Amino acid sequence: MIEQRLFRDALGQFATGVTIITAAPEGYAPFGVTANSFASVSLDPPLVLWSLQKSSDTFTAFEKSSYFAVNILNQQQQDLSNQYAKKGSHDLDDNHFTDGQTGLPLINNAIVSFECEIDACHDGGDHIIMVGKVVAMSGFKVHSPLLFHAGKYRALASLDV
Repeated sequence: MIEQRLFRDALGQFATGVTIITAAPEGYAPFGVTANSFASVSLDPPLVLWSLQKSSDTFTAFEKSSYFAVNILNQQQQDLSNQYAKKGSHDLDDNHFTDGQTGLPLINNAIVSFECEIDACHDGGDHIIMVGKVVAMSGFKVHSPLLFHAGKYRALASLDV
């Protein structure tokens, strides 16, 4: 059997970008949760995925949503990442977002935001894997991303070969 903490630390050796996943299903204020479990799936159709821990305090709200947005953070947005990673701190501050083309809340100054219609959800152990069909994309600009590796925020460095 693999020891859970050791497994988590080993997985942490894979550097990831940092996102805030946002939604606003009927009956809920716009909210967001920090996630680094984002990945591309397909170009045709345009599909992406992310996973949410089933014990998350946002789980029920995401279950009621047909849409979500993935907002890729730039390296100046560590404070937002920290804020929306905290349990019980997921309601979006009005000055942190604007409405996207589909009405989803999009994080201001994100590198890019993908507005997605939920295409499929899959059981993933203690997580649910949400696959979204990208229906709109906005804000794309080249910027240094916020990265996470080995339990810490990191920055990109250029390697001239």
